[in-house]
Amino acid sequence: MALFDMPLQELREYRPALNEPADLENFWNQTLTRARAASAPLLSLDEVKNGLTLIETWDVSFAGHDGTPVRGWYNRPAGVDTDLPVVVEYLGYGGGRGEPLERLAWAASGYGHLVMDSRGQGSGWGAGGHTPDPEGSGPAVSGVMTRGIGSPYTAYLTRLLTDAARAVDAARALPGADGRVAVTGNSQGGGLALGAAGLVPDVDLLLANVPFLTHIRRAVEITDADPYQEIVRYLSVHRGLEEQTFETLSYVDALHLGRRATAPAMFSVALRDVICPPSTVFAAYNHYGGATGGDPEREIIIYPYNNHEGGGPTQQRRQLDWLRARW
Repeated sequence: MALFDMPLQELREYRPALNEPADLENFWNQTLTRARAASAPLLSLDEVKNGLTLIETWDVSFAGHDGTPVRGWYNRPAGVDTDLPVVVEYLGYGGGRGEPLERLAWAASGYGHLVMDSRGQGSGWGAGGHTPDPEGSGPAVSGVMTRGIGSPYTAYLTRLLTDAARAVDAARALPGADGRVAVTGNSQGGGLALGAAGLVPDVDLLLANVPFLTHIRRAVEITDADPYQEIVRYLSVHRGLEEQTFETLSYVDALHLGRRATAPAMFSVALRDVICPPSTVFAAYNHYGGATGGDPEREIIIYPYNNHEGGGPTQQRRQLDWLRARW
């Protein structure tokens, strides 16, 4: 893919005007308060055989949106009795938690590692998911971007982001956790990590790779790629619902949520990424922490010649080094 977005010099300075709803913080305070009141974070925790000798695994169920159960894997280095910080990882669009041996780098590096299943996903790639999405309302196109899009109260993405915030609560309640939490993910996972860092402002560290769900309206305007094209296809049929749709999406835009974060952060961006266009990532990065009155430590790693794969294993090694320097 050729370069298609703004020149890099403009991207570094790109701070678009914001369209945050006036009741954004009140909406999320109410949503998270209701979710936390519904249940304690951990619902079940069962050790499982994973076929490995150096990593131990537990099958986790924690309380997500409105207390509904969300599945996950909790990995730890075997034989370590001391409490450890936990890295909470969110997954890319269409994927599920799969098998516990699919993601070992964090636990192998000496951290606890909680992988959150994505409700109602898990059939697009990988080894599957195990968390149903029990709600839904109104018409939607294939995929989850427009599910319940008529209101932030019914939107699928509200439920998913609530799950992401509750995963942080669950991580702190896990046995062997010392209370410190980093959030991370690629693409959709990066957007969920960014959103969680804003919704749970005492998250310790953020690592967001080529994050999705940021500056959503611009993404819809400049890319032909899915998943943002789901919104285009929906509006091509529901022609009178444009403003209502983008109003709902403004409540779940990680650009807006990330402005409330305070954690030191490492972002990555790929300048040929047609799924998460560079300007949408830089918008989130440049506005990061802007609503807190502070200036959180942050850096962005730029991959000029990559598409949505971003930095791949090179970026993961950078993340390991970045995290090790802080924990």
